[in-house]
Amino acid sequence: MPKIYLSPSTQESNPYVTGSGSEEKNMNLLADALEPYLYANAIRFVRNTPEMTAASSIAQANRLGGFDFYLALHSNAAAPENSGNARGVLAFYYPTSTEGERAAKLFAAALRRIYPLPDLVRTVPTTTLGEVRRPKYPANLLELGYHDNYADAAWLENNRDAIARALARALTDYFGLPFVEPQSAVQGVVSTSGSPLRLRDYPSAAGETIALMPNGETVTVYGAWQGWNTVAYNGNLGYAAEAYIES
Repeated sequence: MPKIYLSPSTQESNPYVTGSGSEEKNMNLLADALEPYLYANAIRFVRNTPEMTAASSIAQANRLGGFDFYLALHSNAAAPENSGNARGVLAFYYPTSTEGERAAKLFAAALRRIYPLPDLVRTVPTTTLGEVRRPKYPANLLELGYHDNYADAAWLENNRDAIARALARALTDYFGLPFVEPQSAVQGVVSTSGSPLRLRDYPSAAGETIALMPNGETVTVYGAWQGWNTVAYNGNLGYAAEAYIES
């Protein structure tokens, strides 16, 4: 299953003009809203912490290894002479990264559907931002509006779930997975005739087997899609036939 490194901003000194707190606080709240969508869509993740920096987040991702994508969540601010006047969403990617560019286009397309000024949602190649230049993996840094603009800051604060949902839809498109709406996590029990139940990497009998779940084992169910459950079992996250899980 795909695995991403999730890096919400650690910039606690950037205040929101609305008074709701810092960029660090608001981007971590957005990451909180994104997590249920990641679980429901079988996208594994490691997340940085507010005590870290952008540099230490990149270093951790590169040291741990095994990621398929690096996603940095930020909000923007205009130059002092234009403070409060700029609006828009930017999806940054490294210019020679084909996969980074593909992801940026998917994020931009998803965000245009919910941002009030869709013409101001753009993809931007850059070689200057460490969070797209230094990870070993395809990477995007999303500037999700301007926190020094009242309308953008309010949009971010009042639409966290919609933004998280848009980001998750872009990720499922990127990884070639169906989009699954999250549900409250519940415990389920594998119920077969005695043979183990297959945990697969795609919700189909053609999906590759990730793990075998013995009859009677307890699993965590995060979502349901066309007869399949998104399931966590023994450190694995994937899909299992819904008919064989009792909850």
